[in-house]
Amino acid sequence: MDLLLDTHSLLWFIAGDDKLNKPTRQLIANLNNRTQISVVSLWEMTIKIGTGKLTLARPFEELFPKQLILNEIEILPIKLEHISVLAQLPLYHRDPFDRMIIAQTIAENLQVISKDKIFQKYPVKVIW
Repeated sequence: MDLLLDTHSLLWFIAGDDKLNKPTRQLIANLNNRTQISVVSLWEMTIKIGTGKLTLARPFEELFPKQLILNEIEILPIKLEHISVLAQLPLYHRDPFDRMIIAQTIAENLQVISKDKIFQKYPVKVIW
C-alpha cells in the first residue's frame, strides 16, 4: 500500500498519541507499506515551530531524521506534476500545505492518512 501522511498523522504517530487510532497506526508501522511524508509537511512544521504554534519533545533537526529513518518514511518532494494538479484543484480547502498534500496524493495515486474531513471532498482515498 502506498501511503502519504498528513502532517498531524506523522506527529501523532511519532508521539504515540491516542488521537491516531490503532488500525491507522499499524498501517504506518507496517514496513511492507510504502509510507511517505511530503516535504511541505516538514516545511509546515518548521513554520509552526518558529511561530510557537508547535512544540516538539526534541529539536526538529534531531527528531525527524531519526524518526523517518527508523520508520522507513520517505520524503516526497514537490514535482512539477504536483503543481499542475494543484492548479486545477477546487478551493474546498484553503490551507496551502494541505492543498499540496492533496495534489501530491492525486498525482502519485497514493492513499492519504488524514483526519481532515475536507480531504474527502477531493478525488482521493482517505484513510482514518
